[in-house]
Amino acid sequence: MTQVITSNELTMRFRGCDALRGVDLQIPSGKVFALLGENGAGKTTLIRILTGFQKPTSGDCRVCGLDPTRNALAVRRLVGYVSDQPALYDWMSVGEIGWFTASFYPDGFLDEYQRSVARYEIPETRKIKHLSKGQRAKIALSLALAHDPELLILDEPTSGLDPMVRREFLESMIDRAASGRTVFLSSHQISEVERVADTIAILHQGRLQCCMPLVALKDSMTELTISLDDALTALPTLPEPAEVLFEQTQGRQRQMVVKHYDPAMASVLTGVDGVTSVRGRAMTLEEIFIAYTKGPSSVVREGKGVREREVNVDREEMEPTEVSQ
Repeated sequence: MTQVITSNELTMRFRGCDALRGVDLQIPSGKVFALLGENGAGKTTLIRILTGFQKPTSGDCRVCGLDPTRNALAVRRLVGYVSDQPALYDWMSVGEIGWFTASFYPDGFLDEYQRSVARYEIPETRKIKHLSKGQRAKIALSLALAHDPELLILDEPTSGLDPMVRREFLESMIDRAASGRTVFLSSHQISEVERVADTIAILHQGRLQCCMPLVALKDSMTELTISLDDALTALPTLPEPAEVLFEQTQGRQRQMVVKHYDPAMASVLTGVDGVTSVRGRAMTLEEIFIAYTKGPSSVVREGKGVREREVNVDREEMEPTEVSQ
């Protein structure tokens, strides 16, 4: 299967921190790929590199077979992009902004744009400044898709939209992927992503925590609830390939999020003095995301006054250090 996006050890250093730390990606065509991460995780930095607006400190990437650091304009002609706050000329009308944008693309752009606007029932004579946020998002999507791009990149596209518009927006992405095109969706609206994405990647503090098909990701994760006689009971390490991503103790119950857990491993825990029961259950994508972003060291012990928290810095707004040429 053709890889629309590939990256190898992609790194971006900003003054005071690393926004991206060795990101490796392989995104095939015809998929809805979702990149999840908290604010400041490095999502927008990655998109800026992929679209040629930012040179990485080290590493390399290919978008539609092209190097965006060397062929930025060619990459942008093959890519459609919609942000959470589309930059549209407010003084133009809906029709005028389509005509203006068409001058940068081959014949056929304006006709397709006009058909899209008509489907959304937005009058071409209406000024951009008089459109609602949902209508502006539809105009931005119409502009991004009118040249039928190989890759559509959406950076928090449904932020602030009403539920009906969000649903229409995301369902159109499924149709897009079904036609053989690729959608790269960056978001922290996890419940929405879970409905439409084929493949999930989780970015945390500039590192890619996982990247795999959604079904496989959910199948690989289990939440264990272990009932204890004593909250301080020490538990043995689970055998490989099991990996504990997150653990917390509340009263006499210990919760563990385990990757690659096998029910046969329960005997390792039930054989420990003080363990009264072990229960496992499947997890939602939101729960998996929290487990990956909190990490195994974020152990909460209620009643003992111990609570570890991570402090996230918004790295997106920091100045970059010197960039390799």
